[in-house]
Amino acid sequence: MSAGPGLDAARLVTEAPKDTGYGRSPYERDRARVLHSAAFRRLAAKTQVHTAGTDDFLRTRLTHSLEVAQIAREMGARLGCDPDVVDTAGLAHDLGHPPFGHNGEDALDALAAGCGGFEGNAQTLRVLTRLEAKVLGPDGRSAGLNLTRASLDAVAKYPWERRPGRRKFGVYADDRPVFAWLREGAPPGDRRCLEAQVMDWADDVAYSVHDVEDGIHGGYVSLRPLLVDADERRALCADVAAAYSGEAPEDLGEVLAELLAEPVLAPLAAYDGSHRALAALKTTTSVLTGRFVSTVVAATQERHGPGPHRRYAADLVVPRRIRAQCALLKGIALRYVMRRPGAGPRYAQQQEILADLVAALLDRAPDALDPVFAPLWRAAPDDAARLRVVVDQVASLTDPAALAWHGRLVTLR
Repeated sequence: MSAGPGLDAARLVTEAPKDTGYGRSPYERDRARVLHSAAFRRLAAKTQVHTAGTDDFLRTRLTHSLEVAQIAREMGARLGCDPDVVDTAGLAHDLGHPPFGHNGEDALDALAAGCGGFEGNAQTLRVLTRLEAKVLGPDGRSAGLNLTRASLDAVAKYPWERRPGRRKFGVYADDRPVFAWLREGAPPGDRRCLEAQVMDWADDVAYSVHDVEDGIHGGYVSLRPLLVDADERRALCADVAAAYSGEAPEDLGEVLAELLAEPVLAPLAAYDGSHRALAALKTTTSVLTGRFVSTVVAATQERHGPGPHRRYAADLVVPRRIRAQCALLKGIALRYVMRRPGAGPRYAQQQEILADLVAALLDRAPDALDPVFAPLWRAAPDDAARLRVVVDQVASLTDPAALAWHGRLVTLR
């Protein structure tokens, strides 16, 4: 099922045709708009897992997004998706993430309770359709980057509003109109288009494989305890079952044993940062990424045929064992990097910084807001809407900017 070429390529605000001299497709234009946006540039100084700027080797949100886009583009092209749609989705998928990674996301969610909470994916939709400056509607209001319906739908990892028992969601209440528009032509319910599924899997692949690579290089992750300690393996599997997988810990244990026995992982137990060790680490990264992509493409084509497939014509098929391997790698980053000893006080300090910033801006708005956000504050009809503007401002900051704003508005006050 597809919404149809005209519906897929439509933009919320109609734009006059552009004579660029080489006939770009609407989706090539979408990709360029994301790539040249201020929100995309800011990802260079936003934390992925490790604090941005602490090590030149380690990934930021920007490098992570580039890698997700590359994996998604390759996988999507093999399935017959429009490569620029999945590429755009990969580039854009983290634009709404705030300073300090998922820790910052959790902090802002609590601080934004009075206006419906905070979620990085819902914020991404807000950035793309409202906050980023590119196109104005007939009423003078920002339409954000004014991407096509197909590209916006491909970014919708969680196409639903907040629900009890679900931490993840993709749209705030006051963004319902644009969300309803982008979902025109979609089947009833929460089904995601194939391009969104491809982007989501590419995100999981990049997140799982690359965060372990960064952890090993940074000295936070060692495979030795998992190779020699059965209790440690059980503890990891329990973490993964609680955070990332519906599999039982004992079933994950079987997959983990197979994964640790693979020859491609063997050199990593003695990683020393040398040229030879780095080459072995990159080989492992390439092998695992290739496996996670090629197996999923083959399984999808086996179920749905060779394609081409796009939009709602097929669903991505991720075999159970591949999904479990990916979840285990994510669990390694969770257990040995994000939950490493000494991380707690730093996370608490980051949350305190964001809480201080929200409080200070609520007290000093609109004068203390950026010129982009001050008019939105003045036009807000109530306290909840004004809180949302402040949260939008704080979420837009990079890690260093959040520290600088805190020093200017709070520490030096």
